Amino acid sequence: MRKLLATTAAMSALALGGAQAGDVRILWYSDGIEGEVMQDLLNRFMEENPDINVILDNVAYQVIMEQLPIQLAAGEGPDIARVTNIKEQAEHWLDLTPHLEDPEYWRDNFGAQLDWMRPDGTDIIPGFMTQLTLTGGFANATLFEQAGVEMPALDAHWSEWVEAARQVQESQQLEAAFSIDRSGHRITGPIISYGAELKSEDGRPAPLDEAAQAFITDLVGWTDDGAHMRDVWVSAAGTTYRAGADEFINANIAYYYSGSWQIANLAGKIGDTFDWIATGSPCGDAGCTGLPGGAALVGIRYTQNAEEVGKVMDFLGREDIVREFSERTLFLPAHRGVVEAGGLDFQTDDENAKAALESFVAASSSLMEQANAMPGWRYANAVYGGMVSRISQAMAGEMAVEDIFERIDSDIAEQVAAADSSN
Repeated sequence: MRKLLATTAAMSALALGGAQAGDVRILWYSDGIEGEVMQDLLNRFMEENPDINVILDNVAYQVIMEQLPIQLAAGEGPDIARVTNIKEQAEHWLDLTPHLEDPEYWRDNFGAQLDWMRPDGTDIIPGFMTQLTLTGGFANATLFEQAGVEMPALDAHWSEWVEAARQVQESQQLEAAFSIDRSGHRITGPIISYGAELKSEDGRPAPLDEAAQAFITDLVGWTDDGAHMRDVWVSAAGTTYRAGADEFINANIAYYYSGSWQIANLAGKIGDTFDWIATGSPCGDAGCTGLPGGAALVGIRYTQNAEEVGKVMDFLGREDIVREFSERTLFLPAHRGVVEAGGLDFQTDDENAKAALESFVAASSSLMEQANAMPGWRYANAVYGGMVSRISQAMAGEMAVEDIFERIDSDIAEQVAAADSSN
């Protein structure tokens, strides 16, 4: 066991280390098959560029989250890394601008997400998103059809979706009409769609305004009257995350609000049991929006091979390469040209999954400005984490909904203080 642990530690250290002259070392993690696809693409790059040797170190996500930050703090690390903790570590990313063949191409096609990975107040090009994630809804089309209930239009209000799902619930005798994941992140898109302003002028979280309070009040009310699945929220404590996916998979609800990352899970577990569709995000009074996120591929500023890094990134950022990577991995592309061109041929035989992916791609081009800015806001996680437990208390009847708002503001302030003290 000691030998195994020592070998694992050595391999992780090697993966985190820099490359030799002319080499480019990429630290990569995989959720599915994307590591295999990336290796295939890099083999193609090396055939076109025989003078550059690219080493793809496919490591556990834990290495990215726990070991990479230590290396970066010491001024070390790989040449390129795939990361999700994008904004908080932005000081360590390389400015690729002088090493790219056409920086304007990058600004035009990846510009919508560049601020997510830049140090505040800079205009550098650190990398690009390997994929976007986007919150959104899923409807059980078979249950709607059996109930004889027409699905609301794409621009329908949250209240319209809840009412339609409630009619299905009553007709089909379901446990609940719908569920939203127990997550502050998941309810932030709806809150923004109601017109809430979450950021104050000084860049810190603002107290919950009337619009934010309105959605939270509606959500608690829908829970109280049995439309929203209570157990998803009240069966966990604190900020513990709980998804409602199993309730949707088991056809206990007609509508489920989660995100694009659920598509493979739904396709694999639902199979041909029933038909389902992605619906985009219901609207509030101010607009319709999901909340984006994802993983970025960034250059590391401590590299000794910046020119070679630029060439690798130019290749991986090409429109045809991004398209192929997205189609093969079933990821939402973060490339404007690919999104606008459309016609992505996702490599899956599940027609429900393919249609859902296309729906999320379309929705990614019409996000509200505040929602699109959330991944680049250093206090976003503080806001997400500060809402969950108090809302759950109101759903459980432990507090009146009107009494939780000051508590939420206080909880968010504590999270902000913790974030500030860690920097």
